[in-house]
Amino acid sequence: MGLYRDSIVAYVLVVVSIGREFDVLDRIKRLEGITEAVVVYGEYDIVARLETGSMKEVDRVVTAIRSIPSVLRTVTLIGYKE
Repeated sequence: MGLYRDSIVAYVLVVVSIGREFDVLDRIKRLEGITEAVVVYGEYDIVARLETGSMKEVDRVVTAIRSIPSVLRTVTLIGYKE
């Protein structure tokens, strides 16, 4: 069971400026709703998992991530669970 009765789980794939991965990671980890975030290697630089109770909250967190200096691009994957 998740943090919320009817949780929405999303994964945010983040591309950042070269050399800024850990600075951005620290800021993402401080956001409410983020349950895990890691630096990865490949097309994306950071993967963050968030869990909220509404799509409005997903939007709030993703907008906050996109507002962090050095974030160049994000892709958000909304999880589905029965």
